[in-house]
Amino acid sequence: MEPILDIKGLRVTFQTNDGPVEAVRGIDLSVKPGETVAIVGESGSGKSQATMALMGLLARNGKATGSALYRGQELIGMSERNLNKVRGDKITMIFQEPMTSLDPLYRIGEQLAEPLRFHRGLSRAKARPRIVELLKLVGIPEPERRIDSYPHELSGGQRQRVMIAMALACDPDILIADEPTTALDVTIQAQILTLLAELQQRLGMAILFITHDLGIVQRFADRVYVMRRGEVVETGATADLFAAPAHPYTRMLLDAEPAGRKLPPPENAPVLLDGQNVEVVFRSSGGLFQPADELRAVDGISVALHQGQTIGIVGESGSGKSTLGRALLRLLPSAGVISYKGRELTNDPAAMRPMRRELQLVFQDPFGSLSPRMTVGRIITEGLMIHEPALSARERDVRAGEALAEVGLEPGMRNRYPHEFSGGQRQRIAIARTMILKPKVIVLDEPTSALDRSVQKQIVDLLRDLQQKHGLSYLFISHDLAVVRALADYILVMKQGRVVEQGQTEAIFDHPAQDYTRTLMAAALETTRFRQEDPAPVLP
Repeated sequence: MEPILDIKGLRVTFQTNDGPVEAVRGIDLSVKPGETVAIVGESGSGKSQATMALMGLLARNGKATGSALYRGQELIGMSERNLNKVRGDKITMIFQEPMTSLDPLYRIGEQLAEPLRFHRGLSRAKARPRIVELLKLVGIPEPERRIDSYPHELSGGQRQRVMIAMALACDPDILIADEPTTALDVTIQAQILTLLAELQQRLGMAILFITHDLGIVQRFADRVYVMRRGEVVETGATADLFAAPAHPYTRMLLDAEPAGRKLPPPENAPVLLDGQNVEVVFRSSGGLFQPADELRAVDGISVALHQGQTIGIVGESGSGKSTLGRALLRLLPSAGVISYKGRELTNDPAAMRPMRRELQLVFQDPFGSLSPRMTVGRIITEGLMIHEPALSARERDVRAGEALAEVGLEPGMRNRYPHEFSGGQRQRIAIARTMILKPKVIVLDEPTSALDRSVQKQIVDLLRDLQQKHGLSYLFISHDLAVVRALADYILVMKQGRVVEQGQTEAIFDHPAQDYTRTLMAAALETTRFRQEDPAPVLP
């Protein structure tokens, strides 16, 4: 069978302040009709940039050379007008970071209607039933109501599902899925993968699947390309590659997994952050013929975070995890008593400003929180300009390099811009921006969701080391239960704004008391990646 997509000698080069950077170095790749092909590799390996090149979506300083044929049509160098006839219709893409792909000023129904109106000529009225159908397919609750929601009113996982619905709207020939389950909890991951498999079988579309989760690859892909530093180091049928990986880098990816347990805090450790009966209620004003709506995102939760402790907050998308984290830092209006070191925190932004240095937050979507107009060095040191104004520019620059080195990036990268980094690298930059201030309490909202397993191990080790050295306290919000188990002392399990179970980490994992918790654990086991018994080799 002839390939539907045939890539030969593809190269992607970015012109940066430090000179040209070659992100993709002459790769060959093909996809046949109805086939699922996975591209795997660590953050920065070039897997996303390769697909962005064939879609004509590289940043302005990026240039693609080589060949990418879709049904005999050359995509590299194709005019914008002709590309628009292909992308969004014949070839669609699910992006890694949904909040930066959805327009915050438009309702999701309006945005889902765009490809249907442009490529299918449907009116708004005729597009609406199809949009509701798509939202149902991707598991959005109450689609008839959610169709009129804005992106900020959805959880991270729900926003990603909207992006998946948009990509599937026109029944594409090829679906490029760039980390489509990164922001989803374990139960929804399985649903989305099943949905994609069913749609592929029904429509006969090909899927080019970009991921760092090898568990998904093993269950989902027919063939695999393994990328490292812009090059394909190994390729083959999925079963053969997992059974007998030939390259040591592939073997390292298979064996990577966050492991170990953190040391518990002292029994007499003082409480730093204390929340009692915390509530967050979102209210809509309603319309002319619609009553006002009320959503209790956080419903009477109490939590006490001790010095040196990590509390893991787990639950499905939309359970209120992120909202609780922001409420405890008074980053959104909330009811209840919240205190830090015995001092009550108010909803007054001015009163909270002096305390922000010690109470920090790492956001789930790094690209949305990093200014595209600033270099990484300026982004990282922005907090120092507020909280340590006496530092010279040279001192700030040195601190920026040290912070980048701490999170596993080259200090010289501080002169680049966010768009020049992979999703995982951007997340590490976001962590560096927080760590540079040496806070006391950090709310980590899915800080490893965009990272591959090998980098997750590094970040988990980094967080443990910083915690032990400085006595830091973490609220760790995540749907990745393997990471939570490696990092947390105590766990809160949330569902629909409430805590349904809580306790010591090992007790929750080994003896969950609630059916909901057991469902989360079972889904995590189902999506656990393939494991090899042999130890990983030392890479040259």
